[in-house]
Amino acid sequence: MSEEILVNVTPLETRVAVVEQGVLQDIHIERSANRGIVGNIYCGKVVRVLPGMQAAFVDIGEERTSFLHVADVLSLDEQGMEIRERGAENIRATLREGQLLTVQVSKDPLGSKGARLTTQLSVSSRYLVYMPRTPNIGISQQIENDDERSRLRSVLDEALVAENMQSAGGFILRTAAEGAGREEIQADLRFLARLWAAISRRMQRESTPSRLYEDWQLYHRTVRDLARSGLERILVDSGEAFEKLREFCTDYVPELAPLLQHYQGERPLFDLYGVEEEIDRALQRKVELKSGGHLVIDQTEAMTTIDVNTGAFVGRSNQEETAYKTNLEAAGALARQLRLRNLGGIIIIDFIDMRDAEHRRQVLRALEKAMARDYARNVITGVSELGLVEMTRKRTRESLEHVLCEACPLCDGRGTLKSAETVCHEIFREILRDARAYDADTLMVLATQEVVDRLLAEESASVADLAEFTGKNIQFRVEPGYGQEQFDIILL
Repeated sequence: MSEEILVNVTPLETRVAVVEQGVLQDIHIERSANRGIVGNIYCGKVVRVLPGMQAAFVDIGEERTSFLHVADVLSLDEQGMEIRERGAENIRATLREGQLLTVQVSKDPLGSKGARLTTQLSVSSRYLVYMPRTPNIGISQQIENDDERSRLRSVLDEALVAENMQSAGGFILRTAAEGAGREEIQADLRFLARLWAAISRRMQRESTPSRLYEDWQLYHRTVRDLARSGLERILVDSGEAFEKLREFCTDYVPELAPLLQHYQGERPLFDLYGVEEEIDRALQRKVELKSGGHLVIDQTEAMTTIDVNTGAFVGRSNQEETAYKTNLEAAGALARQLRLRNLGGIIIIDFIDMRDAEHRRQVLRALEKAMARDYARNVITGVSELGLVEMTRKRTRESLEHVLCEACPLCDGRGTLKSAETVCHEIFREILRDARAYDADTLMVLATQEVVDRLLAEESASVADLAEFTGKNIQFRVEPGYGQEQFDIILL
């Protein structure tokens, strides 16, 4: 499957899009004023230990304190290597307030929550993840061929001996390592050894909360992590970023250097590929399917729910077949939407009810196949007793909606507003309160045009009755700057 990576760089933000067969599959956005910190390594200071949560808050020098759970704390020997299973001890026996420790960010701050930390440090290269404190060797689960896994393990063992790094710590062979040779693996080992040596020197010098290591910029990380077989080209619309990427590829991923192209067309790169329209659609609640059906995606604090509907699709044979075909199409579409919107955590999918057990199995299989291409780790638990598909998707950064949007100031993020009729009734109640509490001849109501229009039309009889009952003169004035739920009553 042909794949392209598009890199759009401006002084304020960097955006990277992954396009397959001309269709946007993934979008990453990093703003200069608010760069993500996942992968960064810090000298942290424990500011508060919480025995009830088996966790601690750690100051890493960022705006908010970060969160470290006991399960993410390693116990180290004199050589700095792990000596026990994580989370085996009580947090009070593991950490104390004022203690300095080296930590790494595993999750960006999300909403009101601080970053999630771990003391299991790791740094990455093109083919390897190096874990200096954990003496384990692993291979990406996405490399499924047993012969290739055995070959890679042998290649890594030989490279470790050649570089005299047998006792240097643990390594994970990444998905990109599939097909890599010994020279490439050794080059990565040398790079990681130099990188960790530099970090170690800073660890010894620092004694206050500060950053020890910052991960690469977004376009570097994207090329390092997302490039895989089938990639046809990498288009970059910034000359400066193109030169940096070319230098990066020459040093670390030379096989990708020929794929780099500097886009200099007059039409914006994202407009040319229709990415801007796709981003706008990814912020909508409703997703149309080609058949005429649609998805309704609702993201909440606790979970994301996805409802599948036939919509305008009525099928050609019977209801069961219509539901089956819609669900099959929806399985692929929602997998793409999860990637595109970067939705994580608990996800509940309400497929259209199907009586045929084989149809349910085929839809679940189609979903699993579509999710297999996802970079984020995901687990699909199957169909519940209520007919819902439950799954989880690893969340390490803010969703697209949270990056690009903010809660509506009028409805405070609810998604709905009180009707003009409801606001009128609230005004009536407030007038009754004020009439009893204050001695004023006239009450001036300030509200939106829609509310005032209703008060002077549909509710005019009620206003007259209220004025007679209270003995007050009631006047109205439109305030253009007010939201529909907002009103004030002024005593004159």
